[in-house]
Amino acid sequence: MNKLINGNIASIDAYANLVINKDKVNTSNKDYTGPKFSEILNKKASIDSVILDSNIGQVRFSKHANQRLEERNIVLSDEQLKRLEQGTIKAKDKGIKESLVLVDNYAFIVNTTNKLIVTAMDSKNSDENVYTNIDGAVVI
Repeated sequence: MNKLINGNIASIDAYANLVINKDKVNTSNKDYTGPKFSEILNKKASIDSVILDSNIGQVRFSKHANQRLEERNIVLSDEQLKRLEQGTIKAKDKGIKESLVLVDNYAFIVNTTNKLIVTAMDSKNSDENVYTNIDGAVVI
């Protein structure tokens, strides 16, 4: 048994004994019924491979864009997100750097170089339908 003095190990021998025996401590919890670490890791790996294999997940939303989505109660379906990503790819392929991508009633300003959604708005929130600082537009 290791002796502690004022919360510290009393000697070098006690510390060495603690280090040597740390792997011998029983860390199993027989009452735990949750998933094993390996199961969680495998599930995460399979989800990541699905994202990498599909087009979903290629664009990112800036902090500003996420705030606008939340403020304006904009929720994109998987299909709309996929179309937004396709529009971003089309804009980049045409050499557009700052693009307006229109998906249904939503407008997104996209930095195609970084695949970053800069801002988002719906038809109710676009000021007089005037979009500035873009060099192209894609309607999907």
